Amino acid sequence: MKLTGTRVLLTGASGGIGSASARALVDAGARVMGVGRGPRPATSAATAWVSADLATAEGRAAVIEAARQWGAQVVVLGAGEPAFGPLMGLDEATLQRVLHMNLTVPALMAQGLVPVLRQAPQARLVFVGSALARIGVPGFAWYGATKAGVHRLAETLRRELADTSVRVQMLAPRATRTGFNSAAVTAQQQATATAVDPPERVAEALVRLLHSDRAELHLGGPERLFGALNAWFGPHMDGGFAKHRAALNAVATPPGATPATGNPPAAPSRP
Repeated sequence: MKLTGTRVLLTGASGGIGSASARALVDAGARVMGVGRGPRPATSAATAWVSADLATAEGRAAVIEAARQWGAQVVVLGAGEPAFGPLMGLDEATLQRVLHMNLTVPALMAQGLVPVLRQAPQARLVFVGSALARIGVPGFAWYGATKAGVHRLAETLRRELADTSVRVQMLAPRATRTGFNSAAVTAQQQATATAVDPPERVAEALVRLLHSDRAELHLGGPERLFGALNAWFGPHMDGGFAKHRAALNAVATPPGATPATGNPPAAPSRP
């Protein structure tokens, strides 16, 4: 797909990957309508902006209507919510919020935006997933689970829309250096020598994906290989995450507390 003059709607446009993606898309000749919760950042390269909270029905409706009036030809669903820490340490409100933003919202946005995209003779719908969708890394149980759902959503919708003008694609970044990461995430990455990409690399990959006919683009050679191996030999690879488990306990457990990834303390014996 040629991007020159193409109208791209980009959600999550105020974040690290989103901001870099808007810049890369504009540099490639596209016109970008950015979407973020707040006003357009002064440094944004987007040519238009919609301030909306996608977690709400009103926010989603506003973006879908703006896309319809603007004539969007490409939609990149990049907005998301982080979640890091042992599953036992995540409260119900966090689980519900992250699930809603990372999986339910992309599904609802797709429902509303596919009819808009079908008005174009050639259109793209891109879901932003994660390498964590295919590799269960300690500390990312819930985030990875929601992104695994995005992966399956994109795959199935791609097949459902195969005879239409809308091509569905998925971009799966690996660890990326942005404000999306908490201090604990950064500490675990450093302790485990995790490779971390700058957001510009993800943005460049997005442009490559749109220029191609590929269904999916996964960043990071080792992550692609490990994801494939994990699909076949997952239980046999559990031991390879010992240092991630140790790092998780170190960054997520206050001094003197019982590690949340371990067994609960034994109940006191009765007299």
